[in-house]
This record gives sequence, C-alpha cells and structure tokens, in this order.
Amino acid sequence: QVQLVESGGGLVQAGGSLRLSCAASGSIFSINYMGWYRQAPGKQRELVAVIASGGSTNYADSVKGRFTISRDNAKNTVYLQMNSLKPEDTAVYYCNAWVVTTTPRMTDDYWGQGTQVTVSS
Repeated sequence: QVQLVESGGGLVQAGGSLRLSCAASGSIFSINYMGWYRQAPGKQRELVAVIASGGSTNYADSVKGRFTISRDNAKNTVYLQMNSLKPEDTAVYYCNAWVVTTTPRMTDDYWGQGTQVTVSS
C-alpha cells in the first residue's frame, strides 16, 4: 500500500546539524501534507513541523528559526533540516503523511518507523 521510509537520524554534538528524509511510496494519488513529530522519553509525542501540498508550513515554537521543513512533491519526499541542535531536541522522530491512495481510493494517515536523534552536550 503505502510505506514511509526515514533516514538521516544519528548522534550529533550540540550546535551541529542533521537532515532527516522521509520518502513515501506505494499506491499514492496525492499527499495532503507531510510532517515530522517527535517523542522524547517520558513526553507526549509532539508536532515538530508540517508542510501542506501548497507549501504552507507550521513549526513548533521550540524549533522555529532552527529547523526547516521542505517537500519534493514529485518524489513524495519530505525533509527536515535541523540546525543548531540542542540536547533537548533528543527524541525519536517520526514521519507522518496524510495520503490519498489510488486502490482503493481513500484517505489515511501513515507513519514511519521512527528514527533516533541524539544530541550530546
């Protein structure tokens, strides 16, 4: 059906950068939006950034000015450029997409498997 494959997580020192990628594949008619969520130990899963098909974006206040979400609609891929990373950014990051599928035609949300981002001080 639809699969979301993430890459780019890892260990980085505070102040460093990482770039996450998430590619969607399968019976895709369109993707309404793609986004990134994260969940730190003992915390609720929270929105990091989302981008709609038209290009509008939303960011969590904690990452504004440091993270940038972008999207390649032709490749059904979303990116999260993370700069000036802080230890509090440490979390499992999950890719999410609201997808309109072709067979059958329906709208559903899909999640990636999660990728660990660890920022050391």
